[in-house]
Amino acid sequence: MQGCAAAPLPREHGAPLAPAEGEATWLGQWARLSASPHPGKSGFTLLSSGQDAFSLRVLLSEQVDRRLDIQTYLMGDGLTTRLLLHRLLRAADRGVEVRLLIDDMGAVGQGAQLAALASHPNIQVRVYNAIGIGRDTLIGRVLASVPQATRQHRRMHNKLWIADGALAIVGGRNLGDEYYSASEPRNFTDLDLLVLGPVVEPLSRSFHLYWNHGLAQPIGRYHPAADEAWRDLKASLDDWVEANADSPYFADLRRRYADAEQETLVGRLHWGEGVALWDPPGKLAWRGRPELARTMAGDLLEHAGEPSDRLVIVSAYFVPGERGTQRLQRLAETGVEVEVFTNSLEATDVPVVHGAYQVRRGALLDSGVALYEMRAESEPDNDGFGVGSSASALHIKALAIDDDRVFVGSANADPRSVWWNTEVGVLATSSGLAGELQALVETGKAPELSYRVVRDEQGRLTWQTMQQGEAISLVREPGDFWRRLGARLGRIGWLEPWL
Repeated sequence: MQGCAAAPLPREHGAPLAPAEGEATWLGQWARLSASPHPGKSGFTLLSSGQDAFSLRVLLSEQVDRRLDIQTYLMGDGLTTRLLLHRLLRAADRGVEVRLLIDDMGAVGQGAQLAALASHPNIQVRVYNAIGIGRDTLIGRVLASVPQATRQHRRMHNKLWIADGALAIVGGRNLGDEYYSASEPRNFTDLDLLVLGPVVEPLSRSFHLYWNHGLAQPIGRYHPAADEAWRDLKASLDDWVEANADSPYFADLRRRYADAEQETLVGRLHWGEGVALWDPPGKLAWRGRPELARTMAGDLLEHAGEPSDRLVIVSAYFVPGERGTQRLQRLAETGVEVEVFTNSLEATDVPVVHGAYQVRRGALLDSGVALYEMRAESEPDNDGFGVGSSASALHIKALAIDDDRVFVGSANADPRSVWWNTEVGVLATSSGLAGELQALVETGKAPELSYRVVRDEQGRLTWQTMQQGEAISLVREPGDFWRRLGARLGRIGWLEPWL
């Protein structure tokens, strides 16, 4: 069932709602009003546009009343991150409790800034799976990890936003310009799922479990800061925001922000059942490879069930391995329509992972699995699969099962997400949401945006696409020498379980 979200009543910034104990927050009231015609159901909407995904995060940071919890694998420096930090400080100034949890590898070089942020009395910052030395550069961090490689190669890959316990965002986006169509010249094609209703509570519980785990340590343990260092940080961010206020990206952001306030917070919502799934927070400290049943991937298989008609896998990094390949072959050979959408060699940012996929590609095609690979450059006058940029790489992590089940989260279809990293996501049962995801996939499959990999009459792999309005078939896999070299490394068999 679909329904329009209730229009929020924008309130004056600087005059926030101050709910009494036990009274609903403004976002909580909005969520309940939206859900009232759908008792017991959760609401869902996809965030495919990078600009819309960012403007919503800014809007939530402005409208949150009590608490904003953010969990991320990576925080890069750039205009979107600086604006978000600016908004987080403003929220904290008006009494909002802000908790920011970052994987320690993703916080390399950001220690001083994060410590200054955490010096605010209403902001806490913790890093996950931390190490005490080599923290200022990525090279130093990697070298310092070598003696603890069995644990340090495992990372907290979760991405989660929770505002006032009323709304949550899960998906593939970290904090960084390339996730919000603000990077030049290349951006990620990515996807988030905004949720409200009953499924938010278990997502909030997952954040609390990670936040309170022993692997989560205060940033101040590694980067001491002056008691009020946040004041200097806020002053510098104030100056930066003022100096960049007229940038094209911020001008577009203001338009989107105004539309959200004057119309609806998120637009159209789909309603149905939702299951929150996440890996145990202690997974990074476990010895050896865990049993599948102890992982989020195992839970997802159990709750999603077997597809009867169709399975669509959209994954930035696709490494099915021997068992996964056999599973997909078996589905395709029994009549299930199986489609995989991943990056092409020319588009991927990790060619070695693509090499492990190359090894399995022929067997998948021969069993009837359809393979699509995103191009690095889209044809002119194309919106770029929701990115708004002609140069992009796929970063989506999603599944569509039959015509009613959708999974969106942080996990790729690869061994790293299954066995080594921690992940989070939501499995939704909603035909409307499934239709929306399918429409997005169909857009991405267009030959102006992607390659269809098939065999020609001679049995060779070919890449079918469209260039300058003409359909063509390439007999050589698109990608330069260095990418081919990296992919060749990925074809080494013993590397596959670690990718």
